[in-house]
Amino acid sequence: MIMQAIAPAPLADSGWQARLELEIALRHGRSRVVGKHQLGPLTIQRPFHPEGAPCHLYLLHPPGGVVGGDRLELEIRVAGGAHVLVTAPGATKFYRSAGPIGLQTQRLVLSAGGVLEWFPHENIFFPGASCRLSTEIALSGDARFIGWEIQCLGRPAIGERFAEGQAEIAMTLSRDDRPLLTDRLRVAGTPSLDGSAGLRGFPVCATFVATGARAETLAAARHRLSEAAAYPVGATLIDDLLVIRALAPEVEPVSRLFMRLWSDLRPGLLGLGASIPRIWAT
Repeated sequence: MIMQAIAPAPLADSGWQARLELEIALRHGRSRVVGKHQLGPLTIQRPFHPEGAPCHLYLLHPPGGVVGGDRLELEIRVAGGAHVLVTAPGATKFYRSAGPIGLQTQRLVLSAGGVLEWFPHENIFFPGASCRLSTEIALSGDARFIGWEIQCLGRPAIGERFAEGQAEIAMTLSRDDRPLLTDRLRVAGTPSLDGSAGLRGFPVCATFVATGARAETLAAARHRLSEAAAYPVGATLIDDLLVIRALAPEVEPVSRLFMRLWSDLRPGLLGLGASIPRIWAT
């Protein structure tokens, strides 16, 4: 395993500059971290193998939040035959900015035959935050991906709204350089939250995607979604890409729904039963 660690950059006027590059490959019957290059306060815990060959990774950002001027970059490359599940201990918080933009860029690259499950906790945007987030998923050949992203604008548990600030959020998914999904959201205060073409007053919006889906996958997903009738949620099948979108008054019901969807769909999509990451129970 090739590893290179660089001491954390000092907290300067421009904020934290952090970059983490990971390479995942199959070695001796197990998926392992075979390359790690780290700059600044972005890292992983020791990999786990609770279900044998697949590798479970927990992303860590010790500062605990992102402020204006911070720049976080993550790149994960998954080789053919490797399988990795990525999650984190808790939510990512984007705090009020004094002016500069906070940036978070994530690039997930899968070679043919690779599998990536991407389950971050929610992003929480505090009023006054100024940030730009981008997640790019690039698949080759028959690579498979299951993942979600959950955005929480304000802190609904205490009645706080994202009434000021701006957040630009993008997710793109492609296979062999052919775009399959391009999802962009720009929120700038109350009009974006309340408009009929915006979030219709809901502070939480979320997207679940899975490749390799079929008509029966969509039927199973819609059966599970029928339990979530209290808030807007829907599923669409585009070729073999399952896309599920949800709006909600708070994060917990969406997180719970997506975890149940994953448990329902994983056996059919990956041939494996759900192996709950231990960190979700803490």
